[in-house]
Amino acid sequence: MFPFFFFFNKEFKPGNCIADTFPDCFFFYPRSLDVKKYFEKLEEIMLRASSDPFSTIVISDASIKNQVTTSISHIHSFDKPVIKTLYRAINITTAEAKLFTIQCSINQAIANHNIKNIIVITDSLHITRRIFSSSTHPYQIHSVAISMELREFFSKVSQNYIEF
Repeated sequence: MFPFFFFFNKEFKPGNCIADTFPDCFFFYPRSLDVKKYFEKLEEIMLRASSDPFSTIVISDASIKNQVTTSISHIHSFDKPVIKTLYRAINITTAEAKLFTIQCSINQAIANHNIKNIIVITDSLHITRRIFSSSTHPYQIHSVAISMELREFFSKVSQNYIEF
């Protein structure tokens, strides 16, 4: 068994979950049904984050073709070149690949010590919400890893936050 699945892991204890400890540090913005408004909101987010030296934008996606899962992430910070990362794996689900890609992207974004705001753009908000859920689900290993990274990120400065 991985230590992540240990019942007494601090990420699973009531009142100690990242959602309990830092409820004001993460935000979810569901996609609007109006496509025009949705793209306007994305453009506004991109312009705001592109001009902010303390923001990082993470765009991630995953797809499966012939049982090969391809995940890709783009990470952009104010004055740095775009980091493009491609992952391939066989015999895993798209949900697991998306969480893995988000985990790696957040890890790369947090590595930049000046970052206070991480914006994650993904088409799987329902899967992303599992990061903050203490309920049992098949992808807990990724959720706990992301939670541990975000716990450290939120603990550094109280104004740090992440948007999905």
